[in-house]
Amino acid sequence: MIIGQARIQLEARLTAPRWLVVAVPVFSVLFALVVGGVFLLITGHPPLRTYGDLLDNGYTSFYGITDTLGLATPLICTGLAAAFAFRMNLYNIGQEGQLYLGMVGGAWAGIALAPHLNQFIAVPVVLVTGALFGAVWVLVPALLRARMGTSEIVSTLLLNYVALNLINYFIYGSRGFFRDPSTPFPQGRPISESARFDSFGTTNTYPTLIISIILAVFLFWFVRRSNYGFETSVFADSPQTARYAGMNSIWLTTSVLLVSGALAGLGGAMYVVGPAGKVDPGLLQTGLGYAGIVVAALARYNFVAVIITAVLFAGLRVGGSALQASSDPVPIAIAVVLQGAVLLFALGGEIFRRNRVVITRVVQNVKVSA
Repeated sequence: MIIGQARIQLEARLTAPRWLVVAVPVFSVLFALVVGGVFLLITGHPPLRTYGDLLDNGYTSFYGITDTLGLATPLICTGLAAAFAFRMNLYNIGQEGQLYLGMVGGAWAGIALAPHLNQFIAVPVVLVTGALFGAVWVLVPALLRARMGTSEIVSTLLLNYVALNLINYFIYGSRGFFRDPSTPFPQGRPISESARFDSFGTTNTYPTLIISIILAVFLFWFVRRSNYGFETSVFADSPQTARYAGMNSIWLTTSVLLVSGALAGLGGAMYVVGPAGKVDPGLLQTGLGYAGIVVAALARYNFVAVIITAVLFAGLRVGGSALQASSDPVPIAIAVVLQGAVLLFALGGEIFRRNRVVITRVVQNVKVSA
């Protein structure tokens, strides 16, 4: 691009400075707050006071932070699911549907199997079943991508809508296995008490938070220390090199997408053993699967960083909901605006992390006629 006598262009960096790894997410959040502040001014709300209330309701008050951690639990799982696939350049956009199927699978195990098991076995069975359902939901897109090269973006995205309508049918469109027969109002059938976790005190935080954090740390270690993690990294950098080295591209592609689906399904099962205790259509309104994509992008596919970004985004939602119910209601959309702005600035920041701006002077040739 030429402006006046200056040529501005991007030049790929051979090595990116380490400080940019931290600077890009931090400045993404700061710029998003500025954008959100503009919207607050337009709607007649003082930005500093509103952000102070958002901070208190979502992060600093006791019930605010505990509600945030409770919401962050399934969000960590969907963030891990997106990061695990994206780091191999496989764009699984179906975390939303896989989360729903994990909830269905967990509820099925909690109703059909858990009554015959004690809690030490019932809870793991519910969680594993939910993970399996999430993996099965992405099986067809995974095989199509691995064997036929079909875009996993389209197939996984479309399956989200199938899963959404499946949940609605189970609760609102039928009187089947997942609907509570004891009430005329359509709601999910509760799972066995042996498959439920108790919350920490009177909070909305459950032991599943600890499980999700341990899982994130394990994945961080696994992809750096295992041969499987090495192969996926090589395949992401150069598929042709990976094939030349004898790596099985079909196996790698399929297994990565299956693990990604299982992680999202685990998030749905955690919702069942935690706050919901049943197939809850209310989960359809939260969009945790799509939010997990934003979390993974902001964390730059770092599994440990996913924990931090999931808490950040969960706090925005909890704080935004509290602001909507305050004496001076603030539109809940402001939280959505902040999340979208963070993603946009994070993606834009990645451009400057990988490239540097080079400005050169343009010398114009002037012809002088005699």
